[in-house]
Amino acid sequence: MAVEFAPPRYVQMVNAIQQRIEAGTYPPGSLLPSENQLIAEFGVSRTTVTRALNLLRQDGWIDSQQGKGTFVRGRPADAGRVRQGQLLLNRFDSDPDTRLLAAGSGRPPARVADALGLPEAATAVYRRVLTVEPDGTPAELVTAWFPPEVASGTLLASADPISEGIREHLRARKRLRVDHLVQRTTARLPAADEAKALDMPRRSPVLGVVVLAYDAAGGVVQVADAALPGDRHELEDSYPLA
Repeated sequence: MAVEFAPPRYVQMVNAIQQRIEAGTYPPGSLLPSENQLIAEFGVSRTTVTRALNLLRQDGWIDSQQGKGTFVRGRPADAGRVRQGQLLLNRFDSDPDTRLLAAGSGRPPARVADALGLPEAATAVYRRVLTVEPDGTPAELVTAWFPPEVASGTLLASADPISEGIREHLRARKRLRVDHLVQRTTARLPAADEAKALDMPRRSPVLGVVVLAYDAAGGVVQVADAALPGDRHELEDSYPLA
């Protein structure tokens, strides 16, 4: 039987605030509780609160005004619960539960090269992170790949953690905004390096999740290539019917 891990604390916080906005507890135009109040209420660190607010801000639920605070905008027209693709795309490699394993330039797997539109033997910039559970169990291995022209002028190839997250980093350094995502999920056997990082047998399957991030012009700015141990995860989604 698959074991379903509880969502990360910042995801739980995002979902709770979204539910309050939808229920009218935090109506549009109202001032969101301060970071210190949220830390006390949810029993989390400031880093967790910052991550949650960043994700809510990126998805249009809230808006921050310098010197005034954070205000509720309401439910965006295309809003939904935080989905797996969003989580993989927004990995913060400076978080305590995430370990930056490698960064630099290399040849991507064929599935990633095809998504990036790269010719055979071409290289791309990558960042590989491992997320672990509180008991140290590896939960997921994610490699983010970027076209060389997107990575140019950024810290994406640096071996140092990027504290603000990749989406914010691209927005600050390149003024790039992700317009939409396409997610592909398959079942496959892990590669040797994936099995080693995830501490699992080579013959045990993983959920292979590939998330393509597009800009408004239809160009791919990032591909997140993830391996999730099949016996440690369940993917669940819910959505309204018209």
